[in-house]
Amino acid sequence: MRKKWIFLAPLVILGLLLFVAIGGTVVQQLWNWLLPALFGWRQITFWQALGMLALCRILFGGHGFGRSHSRGRSPDERERFRQAIRRRFGFGPSTCEGEGR
Repeated sequence: MRKKWIFLAPLVILGLLLFVAIGGTVVQQLWNWLLPALFGWRQITFWQALGMLALCRILFGGHGFGRSHSRGRSPDERERFRQAIRRRFGFGPSTCEGEGR
């Protein structure tokens, strides 16, 4: 098991660096190809493109922890989930004052 990680760690690091390099280059090339010609904006460097990529990831892409589980649920599924939480933890409309507690 340890030998497997020793072999995989450099590959993971290399893959991450390659992904960042390709992503930054793609953003830079697209920006420099489109925006100066369309809007007269300045061209950007690779590092500026990498910063823009990171900023867009923060603002629009989340943090990489997966999507929220509540987005894919229908309203009746959300209600069933709420009722299950209320039953399990003992709060909500079913445990109002005067019900014997």
